[in-house]
Amino acid sequence: MLQTQEPQIAVNEKIDSTVNAVREARQGVIEAMQNGGDVRDSWQTLWDAISASSIDLGKRILAAIIVYIIGRFIIKWVDKLLVKRSQRSKLDPTVQSFTSSLVKVLLNVLLIVSIISTLGIETSSFAALFTAAGMAIGMALSGQLSNFAAGVLILLFRPFKVGDYIETSGQAGTVKEIQIFHTVMLTVDNKTIIIPNNSLTTSSLVNYSRQEIRRIDWVLTIDYGQDFDNAKKVVKDLLDSNELILKDPAYNIYLGEMADSSINITVRAWTKSENYWTNYFWFNEIAYKTFNEKGISFAYPHVVVSKE
Repeated sequence: MLQTQEPQIAVNEKIDSTVNAVREARQGVIEAMQNGGDVRDSWQTLWDAISASSIDLGKRILAAIIVYIIGRFIIKWVDKLLVKRSQRSKLDPTVQSFTSSLVKVLLNVLLIVSIISTLGIETSSFAALFTAAGMAIGMALSGQLSNFAAGVLILLFRPFKVGDYIETSGQAGTVKEIQIFHTVMLTVDNKTIIIPNNSLTTSSLVNYSRQEIRRIDWVLTIDYGQDFDNAKKVVKDLLDSNELILKDPAYNIYLGEMADSSINITVRAWTKSENYWTNYFWFNEIAYKTFNEKGISFAYPHVVVSKE
């Protein structure tokens, strides 16, 4: 899409010629008015110069618009092609999102340079200016460069991948995209969170999807005087009835604590990571209903006041 050096020089010379013609025509009008002569010819000359300049400018703007439209079409086409190729080759979604983001940035930079070249601006001088400005901007945006480097590290060492449920910096959600500067997460209540890649590599991170199985912990509180063995048997029957609760590793039921106002039963069971929340909420509901049906009283904080 870039123009060669010789056409670029020709365009610049044409622009200079047009500008000089407008200046000369304007100067002719001024001199004719000062000398009291007929200014119609001078005005006509000025008008012709401005018209020629406007037509030339319009052509260049139109050409730049066409380049922009075609360039955007090509960028979208390349992006779709990369996605299709990645899906056919079963490329990891983590690599796919990072590569797609990087390619789009590079193609957009190339499109901007092409538009500038089409408008008739010298790309050689612009390149020097862009290099100087790039150094200044690079120093100012050093954090973005560290985000890019962090994105590469995430891609190489894989502390998480697209589809994992992670928690970091007080935020938790499912990883949707890993881009060159940031990572996009989706929370359980459908909120989008954008976190800089550098934060993900320099702070603690919990990956709940890294292991195939997870342990679920519950604490049931019953009144003093209740039959612990009976409550333990009820809990055991509930866990045995759920096929999503793993038998290996085996679950455990303990008398965890004799608290001030209750006996605390600690329940620990294992399940596949994707079934964690399903089983967690299932047990909360079924244990509450079953304990009430069996006459097992749940404890609540209370204070016994002596009459003495």
